[in-house]
Formats: sequence, structure tokens, C-alpha cells
Amino acid sequence: MKKYVILFLAFFAMAITKATAQKFATHTVKEGETLQSISRQYRVTPFTIIQSNKEIKTAEDIKPNTILIIPLDGKLVQQEEKKEEVEEQEVKPLGFSRHRVRKRETLYGLTERYKITEEQLKRYNRRLYSEPLKKGMVLQIPKYPIPDPNEEKELDFEVYTVQPKETRWSIAHKYGISVDSLVVLNPELGSSSDYLAIGQELKLPRPKGDSLDNQEVNLYTSYTVPSKQTLYSLGREYGIPSDSILKLNPEVVKQGGLKEGMVLRLPKKKDVSGEVNTENFIFYEVKPKQNIFRLTQNLNISRDELFSLNPALENGLKAGMVLKLPKDKSDGLEVKNALILDKVNLQDSINVQNRLNVVFMLPFRLDRINLNDRKKTESQIKTRRDLALSLGFYSGAMVALDSIKQLGVSVNVKTFDTQLNQNKVKEILFRENLYGTSAVIGPIASSALDEVAVQTASQNIPIISPTASNSALGHKNVFYSVPKEEVLRGKMLEYLKKIRKDQNVIIVADSTHTAAHDTILSIFPAAQIAKVIDNKSLHLDEFLIQLSEEKENWVFLETDQANMVSSVSSILNSANTEEMKVRMFTTSFNNAFENDAVSKTHLSNLKFSYPSFYKEGDNDAFTKAYRRRFRGVKPDRYATRGFDLTFDVLLKLAHKNNLFETSKIVGTTEYSGNSFDYYKDWSSGYHNHAGYIMEYDSLRIKQVELDDLKSDL
Repeated sequence: MKKYVILFLAFFAMAITKATAQKFATHTVKEGETLQSISRQYRVTPFTIIQSNKEIKTAEDIKPNTILIIPLDGKLVQQEEKKEEVEEQEVKPLGFSRHRVRKRETLYGLTERYKITEEQLKRYNRRLYSEPLKKGMVLQIPKYPIPDPNEEKELDFEVYTVQPKETRWSIAHKYGISVDSLVVLNPELGSSSDYLAIGQELKLPRPKGDSLDNQEVNLYTSYTVPSKQTLYSLGREYGIPSDSILKLNPEVVKQGGLKEGMVLRLPKKKDVSGEVNTENFIFYEVKPKQNIFRLTQNLNISRDELFSLNPALENGLKAGMVLKLPKDKSDGLEVKNALILDKVNLQDSINVQNRLNVVFMLPFRLDRINLNDRKKTESQIKTRRDLALSLGFYSGAMVALDSIKQLGVSVNVKTFDTQLNQNKVKEILFRENLYGTSAVIGPIASSALDEVAVQTASQNIPIISPTASNSALGHKNVFYSVPKEEVLRGKMLEYLKKIRKDQNVIIVADSTHTAAHDTILSIFPAAQIAKVIDNKSLHLDEFLIQLSEEKENWVFLETDQANMVSSVSSILNSANTEEMKVRMFTTSFNNAFENDAVSKTHLSNLKFSYPSFYKEGDNDAFTKAYRRRFRGVKPDRYATRGFDLTFDVLLKLAHKNNLFETSKIVGTTEYSGNSFDYYKDWSSGYHNHAGYIMEYDSLRIKQVELDDLKSDL
């Protein structure tokens, strides 16, 4: 449809000359303009504008980028003339292709696939006006011409080069347009990503020169003269000379000077608040039906400050406007990529009309299980991690499906056993038609995940990885539910920076954890480095000298060797006395710290802290529901993750049946033991940035509250 919007604009650009010759002007509505302001500019009545543009019924229909015909002599446009123009702009198809309707295809899916509107499809398949779409129907698909890019040259645009720390919202604010308008002007941006590359070139409306003769109406504001106002003080306030005020407002001379109550046309005040980018500001996109009072309450800003930063508000609040706020206003707000997110309660905002189609692909490996041999089956579940993970995960997912059903949402589910075999995955993809699938959860193996991601990318189907944090291949349609190690490390170090005073920091890292060693050292440059022998143990005498009796000791242990964790934690526990305080941390939590050889008592005495993407679930609603369904069995870590991940996906799809779009407007979501906050990486999909800081305390593991500690990583 974006091609036809451009054709539409190009047509009106060519019509400008014609309209002028007939004593008419065309006017493209700018952000902030109203019916009243446009009528004042052209010195015609609002009624004349409405009567000359039959698509405009009321003042509320005046939207940004609407093209109006303005009769310069005040006479109404003859409808015959307008009818001729409408006929000229109608685009005829170049030809047709044939399409046989398959099972579960929808009108929406066909229009998205062939880039046409539902009306265009029905126009050439008239039975669709009276009959529903059915399997086996043969449809004519119209093919429309690709617009000539040279036709756009008559429109007044400029090429803008993206600068560092700029986003779609900062650029839209700078040019006074909506983000939707930015995408229409630059179709290559697409709607599935918000990424902008430094140096990328965008087409944007060209702002006119600084001279008063060249400035457009969107650069002006209305000003009501108060009592005792003078031309000198007014010119000083707005930064323009007095004769420019008179040139813009000749009625001042006719009436013998400024009079209280006069409404003047003045250039908008220049914004001197600083460079508009993510370093200085955060941004908010106005939603329909919002008002100024509620907006100031939600954004925690005064009305005067909001208007000062966003002068366009003087002409009214409009949906799609991009407002800027100082970066220090982000406290207490949900901010993602410098955009303020509205707090969305997913359970309160589901749309029961959405029909979800979800596919599970997990390695149950039922081909290798003899269900008649109970003991062997139980042994396999205990010893095979892939089987324990799949069965546990899916059992939690079943509870999530029960929960979403209770909320009134209909879900069609397909489940496939990948058998931990890439050829089996290929067979499934070849046999099954995934067109119209809302989301695929799985597979677990990286090779199988790559296969599914590649084959579904063209259909724009989101793939949710239960266990992976990244892929060697760049998949733009994959949601990696496990945060990257560097993201969790960043959260840990951000937390420690907040609470640090004058502690003595020591780093114990083996040769396989140089990245952790270097990152910690960059945050704590005065840290001491402990000598590690053969990646297994400490040089004890040298290490004990590094401990301080005057300051609390913070020891970072970075290793994946269980014997080293056991040895170092034992040494630190012995050194942790009334005279010498010692705490232990890691930024690379792994199975070595959970090994049976490691004393949980030692970890508790050292208040051992670490970052994690999961936490132990409480006796919450999920746990109770799981016990009811599975006869008193307590959910394990895999079951909890299966519920959390699946319920998160289902709620987001129930809110808006497009996971890519929902992820833009929903911030952090949290459930029984997992949280999710997906950020789009332009080259490698969506990555979860949510996590926890966990701490051993009195032989229990508890979560450290991080309400005020947000990481930028």
C-alpha cells in the first residue's frame, strides 16, 4: 500500500499547477494545523474548505498529510471538477494472476501476501462480497504498476543523514511529523524493526528557509496580545525584529498599533534545549483519545514544561505526535530505546476476537521411548536432559494454554516431535503448511532452530527459542528468550556500582573467562588480580595477602570448574571472620556453582551473589494450577519456564496478533520464575534483556530487588 500512497501524493503534486490556474490552491495539512488555522492562512471560511472537500465532514477530519483544495476566491469547487480529478488518480491494474485458495487462508493473509487492499481483491472477485473465502476458490489477483520515482521530484523533500544516537522518534519530532509518516516516506524502513543505521539516508519534508517569505504555516503559531504589550518586547520575546511582526500582521498598522486581544501570526520560538537525540531526550508517541491533563500525569511533567519543550502543542494534541522529554524524567517510566512505553496490563487488554495458531517443536524423542517399560522410561527422563527439558517445558506450557483459555482466547495448537534430528525438522516443514501461524515455540537444538528460522522468515513467522541466547546465523524473526551473558553481566556490575562504597575488589578468573575479567576491571580499575595456577587453584599465600582487614572484600570468581569453585569458596569462608569481611560474586553463573561439591553453607556465609535469567517460583497461582493438573507434583525449573514463556507469548498475541508489533509497545513482563524484555537487534533478531540478581542468604536464595537499578545494556 505504501506504493499507492506515494502515487497519490505524486498525483497531487502534479495537480498544483492546474489548481493554481483555476484560482485554487492545494494544501498539505501539517502536524499541528487545524481547520481554523488553515482558513485564517488563506482568508476563507472553514465552511468553504469543508464544502470544497467532500471527504472532510468535520474539523476532526483534518489530519496530517491530508490534501485539501482551497478556493482562493472563496467560491466552492465544482464537484464535476473534483470528480475528474478522482478519476485521474484511480490506478488500473496492469494484469492479473490466479490464486487457488488453500485451507485456513484468509482475506487478510491474501492482501498482505499480494500487497493489495481487501477492496481491490473484492473488486475483481465479486462473489467475495456475498460469499466467505473457501478452500478451492480460484481468484483473480490484480497486479498494479510500480510508481515512477521521478514523479516524486516535484514534491519538496530533502535527504537527511541519520546521526549517532538518533531514533525514528527523535527524527520525527525534529521534522514535526508522525512516525507513520516517516515510514510512508521511507518504505524501506519496514514495520518489523525500529533500527536506524548511522549514516543511513532518509527522505523527509524539506523545511523552508529562515526568511519570512519562505516559511510555511507549520512554522507559525497564534499569539493573543495581552495588556500593555509592545512591539519591542514582543520582538525580543520571539527573537524577530518589529518590522517582521508588522509584515506578518498588516492589521496592526491599520488599527494604529497593538491592541489587547489581537490574535497575531508569529514564528514559533526556536528550541534551544539542546540536540534532539537519545543522549539528551526521551520520546513519547501520542495515542488516540489522550488529553493533556492525563498525559502530564502519566509522564510526570508540568503542563508548562511540556509545552515549552513541544511548542506544536499550542495547536492542539494530535494522535501520532512525537513529544520529547528531558532524559532525567525517565525515572518511574518504562523506557525502551529512548521511547516511553505505555504501561500495558496484558491480561486486561486482550482481544478475544484474535484466533491464535501456535506450533510447538520440541525433542520428545518418543521414537526411542518404550512407554510399556515404566522403569526404563523414568530412568530416561532422569538421565536425559533433552527429554526432561522437553517434557517439563511442555507440561508447563499446557497449564499456560489452560490459563489463556479461561481468559476467553481461542488457541489452535500443533505439536511436533523433532526427535533431536535436523532431517526430521525438514520433513515436518516440508509436510506441514505453517502459513498463518502466529508463533512457533522451539526447537531447542541450534541446527534445528536455524532450519525453522530460515524456512519461515519469508512468511514473517516469529520463532521463540526456549533455551538459546544467540545464533551463529542472523535470524531477524527469532526471539531469544535467554539473555546473553554480557547482558546479565552488565546488570550485575550496574547493581554493584550502585551499592559500592570503598570495598577492596579482587578478581579471580581462569584463562577461559578473559571477557569477564576485562569487563570487571573496566568497571573497577583499582581491582587486584589474583594469581590462578593451572586454571584450578589459587596461589594461597599471595592471595591471602591481597585480602584487607580494614575494608570489606569483594571477590569475583569467574570459572566453570566446580573444583575451583569449591576450593575458592572454602578459602574465602575460612577468611570470613569478625575481623575480616568477605563477600563472593560472579558475573558468569553456570553449573559449576550448583555442583554438589560446592558447600551451600559456604556460599550462604559469603552472601554469594550472581546474575540469572530465572528465579525459583513461589507457591503462586501457577504452582497451584500445576499441582492440580498433575496430581500434586511440584513444577520443576523446566515446567516453570514452559509456563512463563508460553503464557507470555499467548498474552502478547491475544493483545495484538503480531508478536513483532506487540514487542515494540510492551516493556518488561514477569511471571512465576522468568521475565522477558525483548529488544530488536537489526541483524540478529529479538534478544531478552530481563534478568535477576540472586543472593544466598541463610541457606536460601533470594532475589535482590532492582526497582531503581536499570541497565542500558
